[in-house]
Amino acid sequence: MARIGSSPLKRRRDLEEEAREDFSVVLAATLTLLGLLIGFSFSMATGRYDQRKNLEEAEANAIGTELARAGLLQPADATKVRALLSNYLDQRVLFYVGGEEQQLREINTHTAQLQSDLWSAVQTPATAQPNPVAALAVSGMNDVLNSQGYTQAAWWNRIPHAAWALMVLIAICCNLLVGYGSRNTKVKGILLLIVPLVVSIAFLLIADLDSPRGGLIQVYPQNLLSLSASLHR
Repeated sequence: MARIGSSPLKRRRDLEEEAREDFSVVLAATLTLLGLLIGFSFSMATGRYDQRKNLEEAEANAIGTELARAGLLQPADATKVRALLSNYLDQRVLFYVGGEEQQLREINTHTAQLQSDLWSAVQTPATAQPNPVAALAVSGMNDVLNSQGYTQAAWWNRIPHAAWALMVLIAICCNLLVGYGSRNTKVKGILLLIVPLVVSIAFLLIADLDSPRGGLIQVYPQNLLSLSASLHR
């Protein structure tokens, strides 16, 4: 875009010296707006990434707490709940490390079935013998199920496509203006690469942070894996 602004546009109408001051104001305002949009988008992407990490920790804590509260039930019911929670924990780990769409659909289907079985496993004994002790197990299971819903909502929460389109459009305008306002110097070709390169790096970083499954920066289920290891031991 900067090359287009510096060559074809300038050949049609070069920038006059008396208009360069006004042009500098427009260019500075456009670059400032682009910088603000990139800054806000980066802040949004970072906030969502931190939220996904915090929810992974909260989910591991909820499962670990319910594993302990399962001991408040009768031995047969406690054994059943813990076995289901162990399988559920494995599915939650697979949710974080899975990548293919078909695999994720299978994981979500299995997770939904396990959630139904888990709720039935605590609902039946709590209904048969309603008491504060059984209520603790039911409350803990409710936290386990809610934590999965919060995690899924956070993974769906992405930067809107309209915001990406607006940033790309303003970035194109900035590059055209930078090229159009460039002076004829020997290093012009190298200087025109700086703004597109910096903007591209910023966009790649934002996209990487905003993508839960793609890119290099991902949420590693460290807390869930630690709980799974301790449970299997």
